Amino acid sequence: MPRGVPKAGFRKTRKSKASVQNVRVVRQVVSNETDAQIRAKLDERFSALELMTECAVNGDAKAVVISGPAGLGKSFGVTKVLDERQPFHTVVRGYVRATGLYKTLYEYRAPGSVVVFDDADSIFADDVSLNLLKAACDTTKRRVLSWLTESKMEDEEGERLPRSFEFEGTVIFITNYDFDQLIERGSRLAPHFQALISRSMYLDMAMKTNRDYMIRIKQVVEQGMLEEHKLGKSNENAIVAFIEKNQDRMRELSLRMVVKIAALVKSHPTKWESLARIVCCK
Repeated sequence: MPRGVPKAGFRKTRKSKASVQNVRVVRQVVSNETDAQIRAKLDERFSALELMTECAVNGDAKAVVISGPAGLGKSFGVTKVLDERQPFHTVVRGYVRATGLYKTLYEYRAPGSVVVFDDADSIFADDVSLNLLKAACDTTKRRVLSWLTESKMEDEEGERLPRSFEFEGTVIFITNYDFDQLIERGSRLAPHFQALISRSMYLDMAMKTNRDYMIRIKQVVEQGMLEEHKLGKSNENAIVAFIEKNQDRMRELSLRMVVKIAALVKSHPTKWESLARIVCCK
């Protein structure tokens, strides 16, 4: 049994300053790009996101890592392709133990299967999970995953899982962490991040500044994000203008915030701005 791994098959990690769970790097980036250049850059990146998801579904890419800030459309782009192509797939969110990871990869081991880890960054805090993930993402011809411990591993029906198996599926990892930035900072897990980049198609969504975020928000609203709310163009423009004016005070710059404010506009059309300042701003 690996050192530090209890019988349940996962490693308990202590919270510390070195833990990736506590490392949220904010880099002040000065950009000389015009708004038009940023729009073109984001169009290119989100188009690449869909194309790389297609590569994963086709089996042409064994692993894809998509890195970018939360709430700006990464998951939507991946889900859109999966819904259109309908592969045998699963989306894993939240906390993931090494045992659960092993079982999931075993279930989706066949060629053509896709495992999507969306906002499941707890994997990065566990060495056992990281090693399993690296094996699943490897570029070797045969990717063999092993669980060589004394504890018995069973599936949901109580059938014993093999101690090793060949994984022929594809992994897509959607994360808020900037691997390049964490590697540059010398994070404790930098070698693991470097190994994952080496084994995967790594796509950085290139959104680093508030200006990038705002232009992405404008793009998605212009594409009809709020049409189902039936607020009218003037109200849609007012929502975007409010977020842009208060961007340094907003609790977050994201598409989720757009939806929250749209709900306030719909429920309180004459008071939404004062309400938004209270509940959406710091």
